[in-house]
Amino acid sequence: MDERQLLEQQPTGLLIDGRWRDATDGATFAVGDPATDQVLAEVADASPEDGDAALAAAHAAQGDWERTPPRQRAQLLRDLFDAVIEHTEELALLITLEMGKSLAEARGEVAYGGEFLRWYAEEAVRAYGSHLPAPGGNGRILTVKRPVGPSLLITPWNFPLAMATRKIGPALAAGCTAVIKPAAAAPLTTLRLAEIARDCGVPDGVLNVIPTSRAGDVMSPLIADERARKLSFTGSTAVGRSLLAQAADQVLRVSMELGGNAPFLVLEDADLDAAVDGAMAAKMRNIGESCVAANRFIVHRRLAEPFTAALAERMGGLRLGRGTEEGVDVGPLIDADAVDKVHGLVTGAVGAGAELRVGGQPTDGPGSFYPPTVLGDVPPDAEVLHEEVFGPVAPVTVVDDDTEAVAAANATPYGLVAFAYTQDVDRAMWLGDVLDSGMVGINRGVVSEPAAPFGGSKHSGLGKEGGAEGLEEYLTTRYVAFPS
Repeated sequence: MDERQLLEQQPTGLLIDGRWRDATDGATFAVGDPATDQVLAEVADASPEDGDAALAAAHAAQGDWERTPPRQRAQLLRDLFDAVIEHTEELALLITLEMGKSLAEARGEVAYGGEFLRWYAEEAVRAYGSHLPAPGGNGRILTVKRPVGPSLLITPWNFPLAMATRKIGPALAAGCTAVIKPAAAAPLTTLRLAEIARDCGVPDGVLNVIPTSRAGDVMSPLIADERARKLSFTGSTAVGRSLLAQAADQVLRVSMELGGNAPFLVLEDADLDAAVDGAMAAKMRNIGESCVAANRFIVHRRLAEPFTAALAERMGGLRLGRGTEEGVDVGPLIDADAVDKVHGLVTGAVGAGAELRVGGQPTDGPGSFYPPTVLGDVPPDAEVLHEEVFGPVAPVTVVDDDTEAVAAANATPYGLVAFAYTQDVDRAMWLGDVLDSGMVGINRGVVSEPAAPFGGSKHSGLGKEGGAEGLEEYLTTRYVAFPS
């Protein structure tokens, strides 16, 4: 299927109570291709009234859905997984068109995102409770797990399929209905996923999708509505703080996957080649537009120059271009503002004394492209070490020992993920204890895994997605007391 055919068949409305519809006020917004600056589609722009209708549909469907046998919910999710894999090529092309990553990476996202559906199909039947005698001998204690209820899911643009399935999977597995608001920059993939889910037999009202360019106007009333019982958000820490404050009034259960500032430590005994391979994976996955992308490379002085030189050679060899083109490694950033932000961080670091080893200049012509860039010997106070870059820039800073490396790694209010390379087992175990983040990758540049709990500490968020812990986020424990 070519781009034209795909877009002609693409749903662009709101999915509310199992039906595609226009926005109540007829409004639309444009979704563009960041590689060409051309409009891909006009999408229905949900209004507050549409948001209310979506939540009403989710609330009305909640009772029947939570009473649906877990095995039946599991089978629907398994069917959806199979259908997503069957539609890999069209979903991958949509991802590439609306957010820019290469087709190879987009196919990888479909495979990764699909696994959340398969994992939670398997977990749907495992909402364990307990039964035990009261210690005083005066009764029995029964606990059961119940779905939290209608859930509001807010997803970002950088992984438009995987961030949707990572929330939809556990919500539906637990017996919760959902209203999902995809990012306005990249809603097409989520809309197509919702259509596939409807075709698989997900009941009306269980999954509702409301793309909108007026997120605050639409979502704030829903967060304040007593019919909503859960809020899951992936995005910036600044927006997360605001949503947490809003959620407090209704005492909503919240999951927050927020910003990061991931350190990548290369200790004195690291395998240099393995560290460079890991650095490429940790930095360049998704064009660096990932909350778990390595943001700071903290390298022991003995390895700093060979590491920086090897990384610059690898980064400089990547091909920049539209993700649909054969052989392209690095697509565009999401928009011109992203380019301006990244370039500002690079020029600021160079002005502070960093050495530009490769890249560093935005490209001319249409599209929001920025070349893979390596900065050597970055001073500790450079803003690029303290601000989430969200782009293909690797700043290298030099340390003299392990203690200094860990202190630099932990010198941030964020704590999503840390990466570290060492060949010493005791040192690796120590790093797992002292690096202050929700996830630690030892001698590997990618930690994301549907079967593992994903989430951070400090300003990087609350709660977990993935693993058995991800299901718990959509469940509440009920205690039932019986006489002896």
